[in-house]
Order: sequence, then C-alpha cells, then structure tokens
Amino acid sequence: MESLHLLFTGFAEAITPLNLLMAAIGALIGTFVGVLPGLGPTSAIAILLPLTAVLEPTQGIIMLAGIYYGAMYGGSTTAILLNIPGEVSSVPTCLDGYPLAKKGRAGPALGITAIASFVAGTLGVVGLVFFAPLLADQALKFGPPEYFAMMVLALTVMVSLAGESIVKASIMGAFGYVLAMVGLGPSTGLPRFDYGSSTLTGGLEMTSIIIGLFAVTEVLKGMAERRMRISLGEIGSVYPELSDLQKSARPMLQGGLVGFFLGLLPGCSAAITSFLAYDLEKKVSRQPDRFGNGAIEGVAAPEAANNATSSAGFIPLFALGIPSSPPLAVLLAGLMIYGLTPGPVLFEQNAAFVWTVIASMFIGNAMLLILNLPLVWLWVKLTQIPYGVMAPIILMFCTIGAYSVRNHIFDVFVALVFGVLGYVLMKYRWPVVPLILCFILGPLLEESLLQSMAMSAGNPAIFFERPISLGILILSAILLVVSLKLMRRTKNRVKAVRNQEIDVA
Repeated sequence: MESLHLLFTGFAEAITPLNLLMAAIGALIGTFVGVLPGLGPTSAIAILLPLTAVLEPTQGIIMLAGIYYGAMYGGSTTAILLNIPGEVSSVPTCLDGYPLAKKGRAGPALGITAIASFVAGTLGVVGLVFFAPLLADQALKFGPPEYFAMMVLALTVMVSLAGESIVKASIMGAFGYVLAMVGLGPSTGLPRFDYGSSTLTGGLEMTSIIIGLFAVTEVLKGMAERRMRISLGEIGSVYPELSDLQKSARPMLQGGLVGFFLGLLPGCSAAITSFLAYDLEKKVSRQPDRFGNGAIEGVAAPEAANNATSSAGFIPLFALGIPSSPPLAVLLAGLMIYGLTPGPVLFEQNAAFVWTVIASMFIGNAMLLILNLPLVWLWVKLTQIPYGVMAPIILMFCTIGAYSVRNHIFDVFVALVFGVLGYVLMKYRWPVVPLILCFILGPLLEESLLQSMAMSAGNPAIFFERPISLGILILSAILLVVSLKLMRRTKNRVKAVRNQEIDVA
C-alpha cells in the first residue's frame, strides 16, 4: 500500500506540463532513433546527455528514459516494412513481420507491435512498482554458473531458427562465435585474431554486422530484383482485427513475462529475451510451421519481450545500481552526473524523484501507443518512395549508423562486407540469425564459463551442484529435444504439402 501511495504522489508530479513534455519528447526521439538502423538508444542517450544538464534531474531522466523505451518500439517499424531491424532486438520481428508486409498485412503487424509494446511496457512498470525489492534480491543469487546455464538455454533457440538445415545453422553459429572472439580475451585481456592490427584489437561491432546482414543486404537484394518500389502489397488498416488480437493476447502476456523476468539479469539484453520469447511462442504453438511465413504471434511475442525487458532493467538500476544493458549504463552515468546514487539509499533519500520517474514511464508507454498508431502512416509512406530514391537514403543511414557507434570508418567497411556476405548467404539459403545469436551470446558464455572454472578450481561439477544452474541446464536439454522434434514435425508437414501439390499438378 505504501508503494501505491508513493506512486500516486509520483503521478501528481509526472502530469505537470514540463514533465509531460519531456516524456513526449523522449518517446518521439526514441521512436525516430529506433527506426534508423544503427542509431540505437545508447548513442542517442549519450549524445543528448550533456544537453539534459540544463534540466532538472527529474525532467532529464524522464526524457532519457523515454528515449530508451521509445527506441525499443521504433526498431520494429523498419523490421516489418523493409526487413531492416532498427535494433538487434528487432531481428526476430523480421522473421514474421516482413512476410506479413509482403502479404499486404503490414498495417495490422505494426498495430499489434504498438499494442504489444504498450501492454508489455506497462507490465514491466507494474513489476517495477510492486516487486522491485524481491526480484532484485533474487537476481543477486545468480552467479557465473547460473549465467552460463542461462546462455546455454538461450543457445537452444538456434535449433528453432535453423531453417531447412541444422547443420548450416550450426556452422553459422560457430562462425558467429569466431567473429565474437576477435579482440581482447575476457580472461587474459590479450588480443585474439587481431593479426597485428590495432583496429581489430577493438573487436567487431555488432551494430555494423547487423546493418550489413540486414540493411545493406536488403538494398543489394532490391537492386538485383530491379525493384521499382519498396512496397510489396497493400498496407491495410493499422488497427488489428479482433482475430488478430485474440491470437496475439497470450503471446503478448507470455513474451512480456519472459522479457520482464529475464530483463532483471545483468547481461540478459532485449536481444536475448526477444529471441527466447519468439522461440517459446513457436514451441507452444499448435501450428509451428506458420512461423517464418507471416504469423502475427511471431510479431507480438518478441516485441512484448523487447519492451518488457527495457522496463524491467530499471529495477536493478534503481534498487542496486546495476545497469542490465548499455543504454541503462549511460543512464547510470546520467544519475551520477546529477549527484544521485542508485541503490536502496536512492529510494530513501530521493523518493520523490524515483516515483515521479516511475509514474512517467506509465504515461510514456501510453503516449507511445496514442502517438504511434496514427504515426504509423508516416513510416508507411516510406514504402511509396521509388526504390531508386530510397536505396541511396537507406545506404546513407546505414553508413551514418555504422560510423556513429565508435566513430571509426572501419565499422563502415565491416557493414559493407557483411552486406555482400549476407546477400550471398541469402541467395544460397544459409540462415544468418544463428550467426547473430552466437555473436551476442558467445562472449557472455565464454566469460561466465571462465569465471565458473576459476570459482571451482577447474571442477565442472559446479554447474550441477548449484540448484538454479542445474535446473536451467535440465530445462535446456528438454527444450533442445522438443525443438528437434518440432523441427522434424515441421519438415514432415512441409514435405506432405509439397507432395500434395505435385499430385494435384
């Protein structure tokens, strides 16, 4: 009850005109930044952080928080319309969002995205209000062995994303891990696979690889097909039909819960939770073969996880001072600049600030829904631009996005190289998502493994002696078996359909 009283007090402050304006500006800037490939929330918050120095702490953090969860929503727009994810966490949205757009159902897909973002974001903020102390305390029980088990669990997703061949997926996953190894080793701090180049010592930037494999590849694909326009069909109404809402209700809730609980863990980013939510939805579906061909549930689940993770990350940030993602690390720096120390003391000494920011997150999520459903048509206008005009613009933003992360021209070359590589892989039907997944998870898996071995003096039994890590590993094995069975069943269904088509012909 005390939390509710404090929340109502926070709402009284959050609805003042200036605080409402900051929430609206943050949500709009975040959405715009999320739409642009490569220019994610981390870059936007870092760029605008000095400008917020002229604002009061509450107003500044409200705006920066709005940029964060706004960008989590915005990354899905181009993922659906153009098959270009604005954020890494929007990659799973491409798998069914773009096929829906090609079928002329981009409008409902974008509408479901906005609704899923609102529902899951609100769910995350509710958790922030009522369960912050308890859940933050549980997150502290996760040590290196538990994180290793979590990464193993996340890697089981690769089987579901294998496409036609698990062998190809495994090869691509191994390739992704090798790419992640370029740079400084997590245990020794010594360079690996740098070949004497100081540029490679810094490693390969994920944003550049994502831009290359999706954005640049899509441009090359369009040029090869000699497209006249980007649009591949009617957009349709942005307001989903009742049947779409019924199909998406459970995936929204399920994805939101996955994103929220895993979002409490440092290092478990929205990119990981969106993949896991998509995989879980595919596993529990009665028609798993629909996924990848335009299933509306395949859009709702990862988008809900995406936004729930961004809200959940504020729990360890405020309660423990632990940022669970790069954008929240920049926000932590912002809190420090304002002289606010995150942790239990923050709730005691700056209660008015904390609860005003939390209340503003409720308002910001509502603003995203109210503003972006009508504004969907603004992004849809992209599809009416001739491809000869749009392709150079996309490449320009790709170049800016790749360069802006580290201000290094090398990252632009990486994006171009992976663009060509992505086109070749697409042409010969090699899946690129396992590469991305292992590039993300590989360093986390390696680091937690090395830390676990150091804790146990090299004894691997540590993973089986701790109840939480053992339980997660058992769950991983079960999910792996289920994934293989589902994959086999899907292949048999596809084969049967093809045989029927041949018989009819």
